[in-house]
Amino acid sequence: MSVTLEGATQADTTREGKTRVGTVAVVAHRKKTLGGGLDELRKLVTDEGVEDLVWYEVKKSKKAPKKARKALKAGAEMVFVWGGDGMVQHCVDALAGSNAVLAIVPAGTANMLASNLGIPPDLRAAVRIGFRGRRRRLDLGRINGEHFAVMAGAGFDGELINDAKRSLKDRAGRLAYVWTALKHVRDDTARVKIWIDGSKWFDGKASCVLLGNVGTITGGIKAFDDARLDDGWLEVGVARAKGVLQWGRALGRMTLGRSDRSPFVRITRAKAVDVKIGKPLTYELDGGARGKTTRLKARIAPAAITVCVPEESVPDGQ
Repeated sequence: MSVTLEGATQADTTREGKTRVGTVAVVAHRKKTLGGGLDELRKLVTDEGVEDLVWYEVKKSKKAPKKARKALKAGAEMVFVWGGDGMVQHCVDALAGSNAVLAIVPAGTANMLASNLGIPPDLRAAVRIGFRGRRRRLDLGRINGEHFAVMAGAGFDGELINDAKRSLKDRAGRLAYVWTALKHVRDDTARVKIWIDGSKWFDGKASCVLLGNVGTITGGIKAFDDARLDDGWLEVGVARAKGVLQWGRALGRMTLGRSDRSPFVRITRAKAVDVKIGKPLTYELDGGARGKTTRLKARIAPAAITVCVPEESVPDGQ
């Protein structure tokens, strides 16, 4: 079934029943592959009655925000993002608060946001969802000046992401994260203080601080069982696990049960979060490592972006 964009009229539909979109932009990581590649993507997009196509390719995901902003200036109503979590996060940060609709083409390794939304790593299906799927308004998190859609964290999580080198990820996919995690379970804890909406919530030794906008994170782990992408809240978790046995118990609980029932994990939710860390730790957002920091300041940005999702409903908790 063809679904028109919000505000579309009957004149916005072609004779074949396809949605007519004025300006569509593609922001693509040229080193990522999916299906028949970027040539097939161009054909599939232009087959959908697009009046004006704006096309950008980048060699690195950190170059994507500039192109996404150029797409907005060009009047793009829909922006297809081709790549992995890094590309999506950078473009989400640039598109946040705009009227443009984000369409994800999951051509990366983990594709966390796409997975949580039910968008498959299938080129034709992803394009079809972009033009004919449902439009869903999603919350975003904002941490240290950047928006994220899935998660952000410091400590064990940040070091894990930072150490899972791109070459290893390309060869082993999600197994890279498992392999890397085994190297970090013996890392030292740090003194951490966390304020939730202005009130002190945690003060003690911790191995990981994690902020989530969705339930399922890196490696398919269900970290936040009650998370929703549109509930106006950030999930906040702190892990006190240290060593192989404690981390094994904590990860086992996340895999087989509810993570908040682990004795080494504490979880709540917030509109705003302030984290002070006793020593510099690497932090990450949506699977992309950033520098070391001793401070994380985050807040929820409700209904900050519109994303194309499959017609079938997304289950609660995602």
